[in-house]
Amino acid sequence: MSYFSQYLPVSDPTLIFFVVLLVILFSPIVMGRLRIPHIIGMVLAGIVLGQYGLNILERDASFELFGSVGLYYIMFLAGLEMDMEGLKRNRSRVTAFGLLTFFTPLILTTGSCVWLLGYSPMASLLIGCLMASNTLVAYPIVGRYGLTRHVSSTLSVGGSMVSLFLALLVMAAVVNSFNGGAGWSFWLLFTVKLTAFCAGLIFAIPRLAHWFLRKYSDSVMQFIFTLAVMFLSAAMSDAVGLEGIFGAFFSGLVLNRFIPKVSPLMSRIEFTGNALFIPYFLIGVGMLIDIRLLIKSPAILWIVACITFFGTAGKAVAAYFSAWIFKLSVKIGTMMFGLTSAHAAGAIAIVMVGRSLPTGKGTFLFNDEILNCVVIMILFACIISTLVTEHAARQLRLENMEEPEMTRPKNDEKILIPVKYPEYAENLISLATMMRNPKLRRELAALNVVYDDTNADRNREEGRRLLEHLQQEASAIDVPMATQIRIDTNIANGIRHAFKELQASEIIMGLHSHKQNNKGFWGEFTQSLYNGLSCQIIIARIIQPLNTIRRVQVVVPSRAEYEPGFYRWLERLARMSANMECRIVFHGRNESLRLIEIYLGQNHPAVRAEYEPMMHWNELPELAGKVNEDHLLVIVTARKSTISYKNAMERLPDEVSKHFKSKTIMIIFPDQYGDRMDSITFTQPQHTEENSAYETCRKWIQNKIR
Repeated sequence: MSYFSQYLPVSDPTLIFFVVLLVILFSPIVMGRLRIPHIIGMVLAGIVLGQYGLNILERDASFELFGSVGLYYIMFLAGLEMDMEGLKRNRSRVTAFGLLTFFTPLILTTGSCVWLLGYSPMASLLIGCLMASNTLVAYPIVGRYGLTRHVSSTLSVGGSMVSLFLALLVMAAVVNSFNGGAGWSFWLLFTVKLTAFCAGLIFAIPRLAHWFLRKYSDSVMQFIFTLAVMFLSAAMSDAVGLEGIFGAFFSGLVLNRFIPKVSPLMSRIEFTGNALFIPYFLIGVGMLIDIRLLIKSPAILWIVACITFFGTAGKAVAAYFSAWIFKLSVKIGTMMFGLTSAHAAGAIAIVMVGRSLPTGKGTFLFNDEILNCVVIMILFACIISTLVTEHAARQLRLENMEEPEMTRPKNDEKILIPVKYPEYAENLISLATMMRNPKLRRELAALNVVYDDTNADRNREEGRRLLEHLQQEASAIDVPMATQIRIDTNIANGIRHAFKELQASEIIMGLHSHKQNNKGFWGEFTQSLYNGLSCQIIIARIIQPLNTIRRVQVVVPSRAEYEPGFYRWLERLARMSANMECRIVFHGRNESLRLIEIYLGQNHPAVRAEYEPMMHWNELPELAGKVNEDHLLVIVTARKSTISYKNAMERLPDEVSKHFKSKTIMIIFPDQYGDRMDSITFTQPQHTEENSAYETCRKWIQNKIR
């Protein structure tokens, strides 16, 4: 170890950049298994690698440069992602809630810092600003439950914008006042400069952006123009006495309507920031944290508890009081509290400003102790926000199940069938044919994805022959079929992109059982596929020929009727059962079975359906004795963090492998709200780990006990 210590810390810029890239690459994977927000993972990585940890990296000039860029990027993206139209429609209620969710935690936190922690008024006020602002870390949960247009979401997003704007404004005033401006002349001059700065940006930037984006369509030039506006605004805000992050945030607001959230330009902006600048900034913040202070000064936990409690309590009071004023339900108040209680990069940005304000004699307004406290507070706040939002969204969805999209199946029917092995492909085509609606005359879409490697040409030719054969088989039964061959370095990405290009509605694919594939139960890419798409995905392992199936056994989880894809999979199973002329038995809760019976009675009265209560998902292994060789077992499951998901579903691969190994099975992932494919955010990356480290430890302990 002493041999390597002579080369530490790493000071070579190339090696520093290499190590940082490794951290950016592996941190989301590790944090995903630990179920810890990834933004915290970057900070923790900086702690480990920095001078107060293992002393692996030296905090050189690159961290100063990229850190400053990342700081501006955070605030710029916050402005770009604001829902301006929703804000305009509900501006009176949004303004009221924004003021409450800002001033309530500001007053409580500032007071507690002064009276309980003994901090100076300026430091206490800046900490109060930190807790008064918030980051919508839990907002992706709202999208999964289809509540993005709900009044609670609109108020929370608008209130977050107002509170962040006020926090930055107060912070700028604190910084200027701290630097010597305290008289009336200062405040008058400050107000004039602020007004001129905002008016100049509002007047000049939209006109300039409108002209430039219309005249030049080159993606690189548009990206550079956008960054130039951001840095110009940041520099101008510094020049008028404001912090640069205020200018970056305000430029994001001004450019909001010129950069749609689903545009390629927005994707490039988010990608660049999330891939490099923001992680670099967060790692640099972690390198400043002295973890030894937690041991030397146990009182730091009291500071964390105090800040977290009063800041979170202030957000809760504001949310529930606003709900009472607006005559909204308690559940809506809970949702507003959950969404507005998290703090993330914005809080780190404010605390970094506090660390740069000298108080004389080599000290600063915020010391390392406060920086450590804020990072720990962010971890607790993100956990609280996620849990509360998940609970509230579930309750609101249970209240609003009778929505148009949940009362009837949609006719947007185009089934995508990824195929690779000829011995399984025909069965998948037969299954899709039985599930399609012949009256709509919609074509099937067969897809073959080839790895981009040295065997690509040979595999593409094999795929072409397979698709030609399948097209002939489909033509023989008068079923139109489109075919496509894609070459991609990642099979899941190839299927996702083809799904979007072909405008498909659902996917039917095989559950691998080929001897060449030894990648566990799901295979090589299935998990990535159903985590990356919100559409219905049916995964089938067809051992028994479909025309010999005598009975279909369907396992329905509790609350399945609240999922947006409930009637889609039910319609598909009803068509399949009718075409195979076999009985279909549904196992589930009485509430779900009642709705299934009503739907089949109204739309498919000829289907011979039976209903058997199954009170808990843990009863799934007990069905093994009822599923014969000529039966088809259908398991309706759910993606993580959806309304019908339960922890017992994590054991599904083991239970199927153990109890239904030689049976014909079908696993259905129903439709969910939102479009996961295009979401590229640092707090919610595309890659997710299916099994947590805690579940792995639990299995290891169980095996040892046995």
